Amino acid sequence: MSQLELMKVLVAPVISEKSTRLADSENCFVFKVRRDATKFQVKKAVEQLFDVEVDEVRLLNMKGKTKRFGRIMGKRPDWKKAYVRLKPGHEIDLSAA
Repeated sequence: MSQLELMKVLVAPVISEKSTRLADSENCFVFKVRRDATKFQVKKAVEQLFDVEVDEVRLLNMKGKTKRFGRIMGKRPDWKKAYVRLKPGHEIDLSAA
């Protein structure tokens, strides 16, 4: 893959209580990624974008929630989440981005 395509793999960081706790305790960061992304693509994208070494990548397919909009039932889109664990000594500062 080209460098431009790798940069499009990561959509956004997931900022929540759980992801903040994981980042502090286990050096593991959570990202929203493209639905067709693979572990290898996510690893290469994080290493290039943040200049760190990745130890492990876990991917989850998240099902969109069913929501009611008045009388109409709707559905939020499905998305993919990546848990990226960094090697010891490496860190990502998501608050500066």
